[in-house]
Amino acid sequence: MSNKDINILIVDDEYSVRDSLSQWFKADGFTVDTAENATEAFQKFKKRKWDIVLLDIKMPGMDGIEFNRHILSVDKSIIVIIVTAYATVESAVEAIKDGAFDYISKPLDPEYLTHVIRNALEKRELAKENVQLKARLTDLSTPDDIVGNSPQLRQVLKMVASVAKTDSTVMIRGESGTGKELIARAIHANSVRKYAPIITINCGGMTETLLESELFGHEKGAFTGADRLRIGKLERANKGTVFFDEIGNISEKMQMDLLRVLETKQFTRLGSDKSIEVDFRVLSATNKNLEHAVKRGEFREDLYFRLNVVTIDIPPLRERKEDIPLLCRHFLNKYTQSMSKSISDITPEAMEILVNYEWHGNIRELRNVIERAVVVCDEENISSKHLSFPFHSGDTSVTTNGNSLEATEKNQIHRILQQTGWQISKAAEILKIDRTTLYNKIKKYNLSK
Repeated sequence: MSNKDINILIVDDEYSVRDSLSQWFKADGFTVDTAENATEAFQKFKKRKWDIVLLDIKMPGMDGIEFNRHILSVDKSIIVIIVTAYATVESAVEAIKDGAFDYISKPLDPEYLTHVIRNALEKRELAKENVQLKARLTDLSTPDDIVGNSPQLRQVLKMVASVAKTDSTVMIRGESGTGKELIARAIHANSVRKYAPIITINCGGMTETLLESELFGHEKGAFTGADRLRIGKLERANKGTVFFDEIGNISEKMQMDLLRVLETKQFTRLGSDKSIEVDFRVLSATNKNLEHAVKRGEFREDLYFRLNVVTIDIPPLRERKEDIPLLCRHFLNKYTQSMSKSISDITPEAMEILVNYEWHGNIRELRNVIERAVVVCDEENISSKHLSFPFHSGDTSVTTNGNSLEATEKNQIHRILQQTGWQISKAAEILKIDRTTLYNKIKKYNLSK
């Protein structure tokens, strides 16, 4: 923060004090104003937020001690520095006790006063950063969407607590949608590296060339279109954690490049010959059977052993059904709040459907189903008619009032189409599916206006 961004208010009944201090701090580039007494100062507070108040104790009307109490009761972030020619231990103790930053006797030394102000600003910024950091760490150490009390989940969290204390490489395995990234973030948030960033790299969503640039960065002019220096994710993760999501999808060349980095803790940016040293922990995740990939020659065995020091297996949702009601109500609470809707609960009938469904998309699929239900529900409770499974394969073993889930899906799609006046884009958005899928569903169920 530059001096011009710091607002200083000088409150003193002596004109010479106000004038000399005002000129001094304006010369240093601060934004400065003055007030002769508390009444005038109150008017200044109505017009601007003040960072620092230099406050005399002895003034006509409300004295500095009382004014100090008042302004700090309104905004504790204001830095109040008491200045007076009538210094006593009692008044000093009283001012500091009420929240003043410091207490300085007249005659004033402007250079010393500037030093006190700098010290106060630094301490305020540090306190602000500490509050933000604590809030971030609290949020990360207990990721909101890790919900459940099943023995399977408790075992996973026990492993998280154990490996978080180490710097070991961890491979997190599980089906798509089981929450592998959440587990990775929980490990990082409870590790000694938690003050540094965790950088996620989605290995399944990029071409080899793009992934290489993402990982290592590049120099300006390294290739066509490289019009500026780019810092890679490995460099940004220094002292922190790198999470390679879907690690089983990287090419043979990238496997070799990554192995070299893990062995040497060094790499070079594209277009450079200068080695960069890095220190990061590696977490990875996959829903593939890497052992089979190694046997088929699709994944390097040496890289596999590098990544697979410790393994955490996340069970699919269908193997921990007792967690489903807890997850349903967790997502219900989350989306009713974000959408400002007053939905109380999920009916027993609807909950039975949710518990017995196979959830091939796991928690991600469950979350989407609950979000859609909250969107379309205009009643006190979510019931079976509000449940929609857009990617349901046609398995009709789970029923609602004798109707198959396929029938429920048909009714739900027709209801949303009617509700939106057959606006395909809007209906697709509410149902959380793309337009093509919605057109296919309309055709499949022979829906019409």
